[in-house]
Formats: sequence, C-alpha cells, structure tokens
Amino acid sequence: MAILITSIILALIGLALGGGGLWLVLLGGSFFYLLAGLAFLATAILLSMRKVAALWLYAIFVVAALGWAIWEVGFDWWQLGPRGGLIILIGLWLLTPWIRRPLGFRSLDGVHYGANPWPLAIPLIIAVLIAVYSMTTDPHDLSGDLPTTVAANAPMGGDVPNGEWHQYGRTSFGQRYSPLDQINAQNVANLKEVWRYQTGDVKRPDDIGETTYQVTPLKVGDTLFLCTPHSLAIAIDAKDGKEKWRYDANAGMNPNRQHQTCRGVSYYHDKTVAAGAPCADRVYLPTSDARLIALDVADGKVCTSFADQGTLHLETGMKYNPAGYYYSTSPPVIVADKIIIGGAVNDNYSTQEQSGVIRAFDARTGALLWNWDSGNPDQTAPLPAGQTYTTNSPNSWSVSSADEALGMVYIPLGNQTPDQLGMGRSANVERFSSSVVALDINTGQLKWVQQFVHHDLWDMDVPAQPVLLDLTKADGSVVPALVASTKQGDLYVLDRRTGAAIIPFKEIPAPGGTIPEDHASPTQPISDLTFSPPPLQEKDMWGVSLFDQLACRISFHRHQYEGRYTPPSLRGSIIYPGNFGTFNWGSVAVDPERQIMFGMPTYLAFTSRLVPRAEIAPKGEGEKGSEQGLNRNEGSPYGVYMGPFLGPLGIPCQAPPWGYVAGVDLKTGKIAYKHKNGTIYDMTPLPLPIKVGVPGIGGPIVTKGGVAFLGAAVDDYLRAYDVTTGKQLWQARLPAGGQATPMTYTASDNKQYVVMVAGGHGSVGTKPGDYVIGYTLP
Repeated sequence: MAILITSIILALIGLALGGGGLWLVLLGGSFFYLLAGLAFLATAILLSMRKVAALWLYAIFVVAALGWAIWEVGFDWWQLGPRGGLIILIGLWLLTPWIRRPLGFRSLDGVHYGANPWPLAIPLIIAVLIAVYSMTTDPHDLSGDLPTTVAANAPMGGDVPNGEWHQYGRTSFGQRYSPLDQINAQNVANLKEVWRYQTGDVKRPDDIGETTYQVTPLKVGDTLFLCTPHSLAIAIDAKDGKEKWRYDANAGMNPNRQHQTCRGVSYYHDKTVAAGAPCADRVYLPTSDARLIALDVADGKVCTSFADQGTLHLETGMKYNPAGYYYSTSPPVIVADKIIIGGAVNDNYSTQEQSGVIRAFDARTGALLWNWDSGNPDQTAPLPAGQTYTTNSPNSWSVSSADEALGMVYIPLGNQTPDQLGMGRSANVERFSSSVVALDINTGQLKWVQQFVHHDLWDMDVPAQPVLLDLTKADGSVVPALVASTKQGDLYVLDRRTGAAIIPFKEIPAPGGTIPEDHASPTQPISDLTFSPPPLQEKDMWGVSLFDQLACRISFHRHQYEGRYTPPSLRGSIIYPGNFGTFNWGSVAVDPERQIMFGMPTYLAFTSRLVPRAEIAPKGEGEKGSEQGLNRNEGSPYGVYMGPFLGPLGIPCQAPPWGYVAGVDLKTGKIAYKHKNGTIYDMTPLPLPIKVGVPGIGGPIVTKGGVAFLGAAVDDYLRAYDVTTGKQLWQARLPAGGQATPMTYTASDNKQYVVMVAGGHGSVGTKPGDYVIGYTLP
C-alpha cells in the first residue's frame, strides 16, 4: 500500500511540475522544473513496478537538483531550502523500510533484504550537510564599522533644548538625532517599559484599509503632543504618560480618502507674546478633511485669533474640491514665524484633483504670505480672491525641512496624478515632479530644483523629509549639505545652497516600451551612493516550495520586465524597487557630529498593469479608497492595477531578505554595513522568531549615545542597534504594529526616555492598536 500511495503522490508531483515546467520553458525560462517533473514521473513508474532502479534514479535526481540549486544561488539557505526541501523529504521517505523492503530481494537461503539504501542515502547526506552549512552563512550581509570621530560645533538646526523634540525630525533640519547619551550602547540592553498610554482612537469597521498610526510625538517642556489617525490631538505627561488634554477635530469619515493617518503636529512659540499668555505656545493639528487647527499647548483650546476662528481651510483656492481627495497627512514645517505646508492628493483617482501648491501662512494670524504652485512657479504672491491654483500639479505629501540661516525651505515633491500615465504633462510638471525644490522662506521664490526621476511613470515620489547637515570634505572644507532618500534606493547628497551634487550622480540608459500614447525618458539619474538592488532574474523568484516558486517564475516571465524603470504596460509590468520604496516617509537618521547615516532599506517588487477605460466597471457601492488593486484614474484613458508582486500563497515572489538596517559614512559616501532586519514572527501562523529580513515602513532615530532606535518592521518589535556596527542590542515586543518613528527626550526626573507609538499599518497588515509606550533605564 505504501508503494502504491507513494507512486501516486510522486506521479501527481511530476505532472504538476512537468506541466508547469513546460509552460515555463515555452516562456523562455529554466528547463529544471520540466526535467524535475519527468524525474518524479519516472520514479513513480519504476516504484509502481517495484523496481530498485527507482531509488537509483531518484539519487541521480537529488545530485542534479543539488548541483542546479548551488549553481543558481550558491549557499543561500533561504533560496536553497525551497528548492530542495520537498526533494530531500521525499528522498528520506524512500529510504524507509516501507519503501525499501518491497524493492528488495530474497536470498537463496530465504532471507529477505531491503533495497540497498546507500546509493540514495549518500546524496541525501551530502544535501543535508550542505543545507546545514548554508545556515551558517549569510551571503547578503555586509559587515563594517562607521567612523567615531566627531566634528566640532556641528549644527543641528535651531535652538531646541537637548532634552526636547520640537519638530517631526526633532529640529527643522530633520536629522532625527538626539544629543542625549544617558541611554547608550553599553546600557541600552537594560531598557524597560515604564508607562503605556492608549489614545482610544482605534481602527473602525467602516475605516478605509490604509488607516494607520505613523505619528512621532513632540516633546516641549514636560508634555508630549501627538495626533491620531482620526484627527485627535492629545497631550500627555512626558514622565508618566498620563493624559493632560485632548481635542477632537471631528473630521468625520470619508470612504474616498486614500489615507487615514496623521504623522504629527507642529509646535510654535510666539516670542512676541508674554510667557504664559493664552496661545503663546501652540501646536497645529493637520486634519484628514484638509484643515489646520491651532491649539493652545496649555489646555488644548482652539486659538481663535488664528485664521478663521482658529482654523485654516486648506481647500481654499482649489478649482476642483471633491471631498476626501485632499488632506495633510504630515505636519507642516514652522520656521521664521511661518507655517509652510503642502498636502496629499489621492493617487490615481482622477485627473481633476486639487493642486499640489505649497503655501506659507503667518504662524500667528494665519494670513497667506506666499504660495508656490509648480504649475505656475514664478507667481508666488498670495493668490487673489476668485482665482485658483493649477489643477493636479505635483504635490508634497511628506515633511519639509528648513535652514533659517540660509533662508531656504526644502520641499520633497511627488508626481502628477495619474502616476503611471505621462501623456499631456506640462513642461512645469516634467521639470518639478519627483524632485526636491528649495524655496525662499520669505518669498516662496524658487532657488533651485533637483529632479531624481525623469517623466515619472512609477509613483517614485520623493517620499522622505530631506535631512540637513554640514559635511566635512577631504580638503577640510565644510559644505552645508542635504541628504535626500528615494524610493528607488538612491541617496542624493547635495549642496543645499545650490542643489549641486556633493556625492556624484550620473545618467544611465533606461528601458522604453511604453504604450503608444506615452513615452519614457531615455535616461534616468542614479547616485554613486545607492541602495538600489540589482535587476531581478528568474533565479530570484521564490516560494516556500517548488510549486509556488515555479508559479512565481512563470509570473515573472509573463510580466514585462527590463530592469529598473520598466514602464507600466497592458501586459503588466514588474516595478522594482516598487513604489513602497527602498526608502519611504520614514526617511533616514543622521548623526551630524559623526557625519554618518542610519537607515532601513526595504526591497519589495510591485506590479503595474494598465487597464483600458472601456474595461473598467463602474465604481461599486461602498467601495473604499486604496492605493492597491484597481486605481480608476477618472478622466484618463487607462486605469491601473497595482500591488505587490506576490506568489499564490500571498508571500513575495522575490527571495528574501526584504529588509535591512544599514550605515553610511556620508563623508566618503561608502556603505559601511548592511544587516538583515526583522523576523517572520508575525508573518506566519506559527510565531517563529527567524531573522529573514522583513519589509518595514517607518523611520529610525540615532543618539549621541551611539544607539539607533527603529520599529517599522512587520514583526511587532522596537529595536535598538549599535550605530557603529549595526548590530542589534535590544528589543521590546510591541502590542501592535510599530510603523512609526520613535523619539527620545529627558523628563522632569532627568531621566532619558524613548517613546514609540504602536498602532499598526493598514496596507502592510500589521496588528492595529492605539498605544504610546515609554521606556527608560531602571
């Protein structure tokens, strides 16, 4: 019976691999799966005939499969395992007495002997030994140390006290660096949770998918200030996490919103008002219904002297204003008594969306001081009543930085909607999309622009707050620099006075092959400092077994793919890196004294398939906004299906690692280390703490104590790392997904605290929650 059942199973495996393998060969792919299918079928036939040759044939197949796997991927366990796991398990089963005994023989003296195991056992032993060896290697790891020398008087941006955190990136320089060192690389392993606060704002059944906590609290005085996805502002005590006040903006629900999130509030101190007077110190709350509300930090009451009874209406001046299509997910930058703010538009909803205008308002009164509209970039005087900004111009949904001494604000810009269709874009759109622009703080006039993607067809917005620091060059001169991290993995290090390159970048040829109505740029920029991955190959396709790996190989060949910047297509294109980004809104953290950078490069391929308008069904009742799945692009000739490139089991088709932590010496532009980050603990039904290197979205911070803190990964942990080596020093389990950026400060007890918000991320699928957690040393 065992022989019969085994023969049937082997035959079924052979038919599945052989049929899929033949399809793969016809698509131009590997012959291995076809040959493997034939080997399984032949083994099944010989086994059903009770021929000992079945074991010999399978032994030859094991050797061939082992050689093929090593030839393709070397000694990478996470790629060898799926290639050989099933083959080894079946081989071990064939060695059992239930199989060998019926294949044996009876001697002349009547003794029955099972088939000789060694012809098959030896290849299996070799395969197991190679598997064990591969578990001890990490071909993806890069080890090294960052320099520890410190520059004197390194500027950090503004006059923020050492123990406070006044802006999203701590200061207007966006460095995510704290000069505190009470918690350091030597003692961080002793860090303990000391308080936990819950906001009460949790994901609701009628929420859109992309409902997520991405907030970094601010710390001013003895209070932390934060916002929640549904536009609540909350103040809690910095020492014990007890609530002081809360304000509900009553932004309501709207299924058309693509994002339901708030990354932070902005703080402003009015030096013209007596200390302690009402609204002398304020936080500004951006809401999901396109308002900016001024609140008194003392009690959370609305500062009615600001704008319209305390509220700026950001939809003012928009020609088209469909509800739910425009809002601010990120806190504005406040510099020189000005609030400088952009806004997010829904990607790929319509060609008639709100403008991406950047506006500066008086921080005290809310009066409009200037506006920079990329569709009309030379006219920055306040827009007269009755006029409108340019429809659907590139927007800035992320966080800006500012250098008050140079008089410039640095804006990361996105793309015009639809992201994947470049027909009919104006010269200004082609000039400004997917770039960083420097504007005069006082007038809004353009100082310089540096573009990182030409004719963007991939949603490669500049997603992250530019980081400002002063860099010491090899000749000893000091240059005011800007670091821009991009979705495609390039890090652009520029002179922030002019936009000129400090670390060189160049133009390289880019693929063509767009739909007839469109075109692709013949070249695209790439920085000499890049985390951009090598192009995908068929051998990079992955799965937990031969079967889903084969399915991913077939899918790889069915899609259009010519490397980075493969244009979207009717056939469906693989976009790698995908628009999830190698880097995203979490940006990178920079130590301005050591002039080093710590970041979290992530690697996930996406797909993009254009759909002719005639094939798009009407919008269904109750359909909610999303960036994944069908994006309708109303008013354009095509919609687009977008999403991660996944196999039939819902796991990435590309092989891990999918996420790292990395360190860069910004003075030399060299990557010092790159280590896998995160485990599959929360990705599988079994909680296995296996470090694969998982995706993440969120940002790191670094401290003078030589420690980096980072949540972000799709397993629910906050981790601490040695900034010098990148080695993990500590971790704490989070009660929900930690897709936010932590922060640190000192409280009234003179102890340094680290705070992390854990509320989950909608599209990433981590556990939702509403937690704010404080940690300190015992």
